[in-house]
Amino acid sequence: MDNFLESIVRDKRSEELSKLNAIQIVNSLFSDLMDRERDILTRRFGLNGDKNETLEKIGQLHKLTRERVRQIENASIKKIKRLDNLSNYLVTLKSVVEELLKEHGGLLRRDFLLDILTVMSLEMNNDVDINSAEYEKNRQVYKNRFNFILSKLLDDDFDLMPDSSNFNASVKLKEESLEHFEKLSKDLLSKLESLNKTFDTEGVLSLLKSLDSYSQYQDKLEANNSADITPIFKSQIFPDKAEIINSNKTLYSLMQALKDLERNKFGYWGKADWQEIKPKTINDKIYLVLKNAGKPLHFTEIASKINEIKFDHKNANPATVHNELILDERYVLTGRGMYGLREWQNA
Repeated sequence: MDNFLESIVRDKRSEELSKLNAIQIVNSLFSDLMDRERDILTRRFGLNGDKNETLEKIGQLHKLTRERVRQIENASIKKIKRLDNLSNYLVTLKSVVEELLKEHGGLLRRDFLLDILTVMSLEMNNDVDINSAEYEKNRQVYKNRFNFILSKLLDDDFDLMPDSSNFNASVKLKEESLEHFEKLSKDLLSKLESLNKTFDTEGVLSLLKSLDSYSQYQDKLEANNSADITPIFKSQIFPDKAEIINSNKTLYSLMQALKDLERNKFGYWGKADWQEIKPKTINDKIYLVLKNAGKPLHFTEIASKINEIKFDHKNANPATVHNELILDERYVLTGRGMYGLREWQNA
């Protein structure tokens, strides 16, 4: 299937894109189910864009025990899998997922893969207003439906890796070895630890390419990174430049999949437990805001930016921010209510 994926993305071939419509696929597959079966599966897997509902909650709605709901769920999925025309509905999606995995070195974080599929199905196949109020709702519907298809109907075709100590929940090609990913990720984390600093995306990619393990596995890492699917990554869903992601698909996929590597609100990567990546205290947040601003800010502006960025659900109080700035030696008063980082004085 030469350049199958690239041709769909480049030419926006309507026939193939229509076969990636997760809403139509699921609706067609559910057509032979009874109303109760459809409702249970829809609620269990959030197929209307909602959160997955528990067996207990669904049981209360249908006046059934948790175990009976589980039995109906499993029986309904088996009924779908026995459909004579099941492969006709899934053949294009299966091929696209396989091509995407090959392009990304055989491994994709599940959320990342679902986002790619959602862009292909929702944005490329329709004239959608990505700024509309209903866009996010529609995106979640597509994402949840793709997840259902992958996890329940294509689970024999791909390896579905659960969340682990090394990798986030991911999808892998059958029989694909993770040796090269594991070695590369171990060396990257060790390098970050020794440097003790955060990097932007291009910085992490450069760091990866400088590792001995990259040279060792270079042929494997670059083997199938040939299709130009830049239009997918131009979606606002993906925070990095499309050209950077497309030309570094395998390494970018590793960055997404690696459990101990995360990105902060300002686009910088580091170890997941670093304060600059996951700020826990108000002081951590103050430091990050000032570091990103690169210039002194008034304490009220710092508080506003913390609340605007939404590191978490906690709001910053200007008085609390001011107290932290006064008490911590990392900050220096530069003017009336204005504070900067002391480290800038030594730069």
